Amino acid sequence: MTPTHFDGVRVNTQANVFFDGKCVSHSLTLPDGSKKSVGVVLPGTLTFNIGAPETMECVAGGCEYRIGDSPQWLTAGPGDSFSVAAKGRFEIRVSQAYHYICHFA
Repeated sequence: MTPTHFDGVRVNTQANVFFDGKCVSHSLTLPDGSKKSVGVVLPGTLTFNIGAPETMECVAGGCEYRIGDSPQWLTAGPGDSFSVAAKGRFEIRVSQAYHYICHFA
């Protein structure tokens, strides 16, 4: 089940702003030391190149995405998630705001 809030976290108050403001997030550190970010992707098609493995979990809205060189676009809505391996790449296509939690491994 998608979390609606996190208790006892440390929040980086400076936003992470990517793609000229089309993706904005805030970094969180949980009490156990794990890291996440929460944010929103605004309408557009964006390509992310990542270093560490991550899982994108949809909180609200929706998107289409494809991982690596896959030609197939998949859809994700509230409660859905997709994972990307370390040093991977994914494209995300958004027509309405996509609210997410990014879980870092």
